[in-house]
Amino acid sequence: MQLSGKIALVTGAGSGIAKATAKLFAKEGAKVAALGRTKEELEETVAEIQRNNGEAIPLIADVSQPEQMQQATQNIIDKWGRLDIVFANAGINGVWAPIDELTPEEWNKTININLTGTFLTVKYAVPYLKNQGGSIIITSSVNGTRMFSNSGATAYSCTKAAQVAFTKMVALELAKHRIRVNVICPGAIETSISESTQARDLEHVREPVEFPEGKIPLTDGKPGTSEQVAQLVLFLASDVSSHITGTEVWIDGAESLLKA
Repeated sequence: MQLSGKIALVTGAGSGIAKATAKLFAKEGAKVAALGRTKEELEETVAEIQRNNGEAIPLIADVSQPEQMQQATQNIIDKWGRLDIVFANAGINGVWAPIDELTPEEWNKTININLTGTFLTVKYAVPYLKNQGGSIIITSSVNGTRMFSNSGATAYSCTKAAQVAFTKMVALELAKHRIRVNVICPGAIETSISESTQARDLEHVREPVEFPEGKIPLTDGKPGTSEQVAQLVLFLASDVSSHITGTEVWIDGAESLLKA
């Protein structure tokens, strides 16, 4: 098993990519701290791991709140004594709207959860990762990194671009501690995140464009799966990728090459 003996923190673990990753980490031998805001979802993730003879605990916390994230990290240390892997995946699509209609409150909410949440997740984990080294993986997106055609997704795209810059800055800073930091940029993936998107008055700001049939070239338009992304995260968390840090990896079936 690739992660035998490792302790992993997975944020946003109640659904989607993070849930699939938490389950895969456990299958590969890691003990998993599944963090999120919805108790019922987290308990289901943990139960599924335990049914397959894995070890996991639920942690209820809002990634945008410093005290909650500091306490959650401390809970991991109190339980298992160390931390080796951090998958900072929690995030929202937020409100997608024309720039003159996007409110400061809507902007701030997206920034606080997606970007500040990433910062806090990493900040409080680093002192423990420094003890033996480890791996941090951050979930960005094709939006804001290679794709800019989703008009109205300004706040979301800015957080995703910033996560790539954050990854590269922190990767260099932490390299001497043998901590690797990488970022994944998924395209269209079958998750429930779109259900939280609040789209408003986008019709008059979208540029009219016709794409070739099949918007995801590799799969003739079919989106990827959370399990496919989880395999990439496992690769970056494991020693197989021991010489990779400060790197963004797009996983989108060439979608962003077509729609940039």
